[in-house]
Amino acid sequence: MSERSERTGPASAVSIDIREVGPRDGLQPEAPVPVAARVELVSTLVAAGVATIEVAAFVSPKAVPAMAGAGEVMAALGPAPDGVRYVALVPNAKGAELALAAGLSALTLTVSASEAYSQRNVRMSVEESLGQVAAVRAVVGPSVALDVVVSCAFGSPYEGEMAPGEVAALGARARSSGADALTYADTTGMATPRRVAELVAETGPAVGLHLHDTRGTALVNAYAAMSLGVRRFDTAVGGLGGSPFAAGAGGNLATEDLVHLCDDLGVATGISLEGVLAASAQVADLVGHVVPSRVAAAGPRSRLHPA
Repeated sequence: MSERSERTGPASAVSIDIREVGPRDGLQPEAPVPVAARVELVSTLVAAGVATIEVAAFVSPKAVPAMAGAGEVMAALGPAPDGVRYVALVPNAKGAELALAAGLSALTLTVSASEAYSQRNVRMSVEESLGQVAAVRAVVGPSVALDVVVSCAFGSPYEGEMAPGEVAALGARARSSGADALTYADTTGMATPRRVAELVAETGPAVGLHLHDTRGTALVNAYAAMSLGVRRFDTAVGGLGGSPFAAGAGGNLATEDLVHLCDDLGVATGISLEGVLAASAQVADLVGHVVPSRVAAAGPRSRLHPA
């Protein structure tokens, strides 16, 4: 167990880091969006002050049609502006090679805590998937940042509850295999503040959380995690996303919802709420339907005026 921060409570968080996953995880389950539109969305997010953006996935276009053209996205984006980091998801060493060739210097790779989910999602066992961490590290060398995302960290749609100690142990193995950072994902939306606390008690707060809103708990889970000292979160503009391998899976925690909360708490994100709301409206047009974000629907409280 890692040492916990001595400062606790959301008010103790001077700032948090948000990794925007909308252009990848958010768009992945949608009908394919043209490369040019995906590039424009990333540019809007950069203009809003988002510093870390997962822009693409170097996966089979047959398996994930919405992520086809990852290399084209990177070519159109060009080098990231100063202070901005582009990230790509890779499933294996081959994907890492393609990402390197496209100019990426930060990658994410998923390892599932659920054997059945791993087989359905990446057609590999947990052990085989874990082996890809070392394989990717061997390909990219020490200079490329590798964040391993442990999916189904709070429960599996096939196997039920996940023991926090076992989930943390899997993360520790991923780190020893070459991961620079760990992010624990509530793929199924089964997390609650109590379960977040149980996992953080095992991992320590120096981890990221990737929260889904399947049961309406993503924002309260983020609040609880901040109270425990967690300072890294994945979010998706508009609250898009979800897994086809988890029945009823909801979208990601909406970027604008977390920024709205943090603004009220006095916790810095570096992100303009109005800017990310503009990106949310943009992504709603791209996918052709209303996004799940509460703040996108109701507007920020700062817009409310007494009658």
